[in-house]
Amino acid sequence: MLLGLLMALAAALCFGVAMVLQAMGASRHKATPGEGVFGTARAMLNLPFAAGLLLDCFGFVAQLIALRSLPLYVVQAALAGALAVTAVLGAALLKIRLGRGEWLGVAGVCVGLAVLGATAGDEGHKQPSQLFHWILLAAVALIAGLGGLAWRLAEPRRAAVMGSLCGLGFGVVGLAVRVLPSTHGLDLLPLLSDPATYALLAGGAVSFVFMTEGVRGGRVTTATASMVLGETALPAVLGVVLLGDGTRPGLLPLAVAGFALAVAGALALARFGEVAPEQGAAPEAATEPTSRTPVG
Repeated sequence: MLLGLLMALAAALCFGVAMVLQAMGASRHKATPGEGVFGTARAMLNLPFAAGLLLDCFGFVAQLIALRSLPLYVVQAALAGALAVTAVLGAALLKIRLGRGEWLGVAGVCVGLAVLGATAGDEGHKQPSQLFHWILLAAVALIAGLGGLAWRLAEPRRAAVMGSLCGLGFGVVGLAVRVLPSTHGLDLLPLLSDPATYALLAGGAVSFVFMTEGVRGGRVTTATASMVLGETALPAVLGVVLLGDGTRPGLLPLAVAGFALAVAGALALARFGEVAPEQGAAPEAATEPTSRTPVG
């Protein structure tokens, strides 16, 4: 379990730093009406964004390791806590001023995750039927379809929908990792023949695009808050109900409180889904971000 906790925190650290780099890169290409997914792709073609993507890859590997040894609710809360890393890094390097409420959010994430780490039990060992694996893949297709319909919505509804769909997609990724079959040596056939593998890959790609596009529209707080709720609440419940995740004996109320505190702290830091100060503003006075970046 200790390795899982370390990997969850490492994933949050990688994702949090990646947000800063991706914000710097994506801000070089602002969204314009009608450009669609090609505009999103152009926003990613620069060195800072590429460095952020590399950190995302490291974070994703750490997330996979954590998900195979920890309850889903712990890992998802830790990933939402990446916003605390971004906030502190933004304050230190980009001279973004954090208000009292945001410092309380950082503290809430740290305390909440510490409580979750102390109260979490082993990962559940229930295995849903093969039908559930297909349901995960179908859920990704549904999320992608809904995102396509929401692409032309007006703000702020567009940001809220994109953020929610992104969060649900990352939740599907977490669930898919947990139900993947075990492999032996180089025998990858069980993975290649399991629909959960493709739900993992497609869910991550779809979620990444939707979050990038959601915050590029300028409603980063709305999009990021929706993402945090989508990737934590429902997956946590499904992890408990379907996968058998639990806490140490007698510590369920404390674990629930820690989870709620970590998520509330992340919501308080939602604006740090993009972290660069306004152009033309004095660094010390900047309080609102303007760049565009994916989270998760």
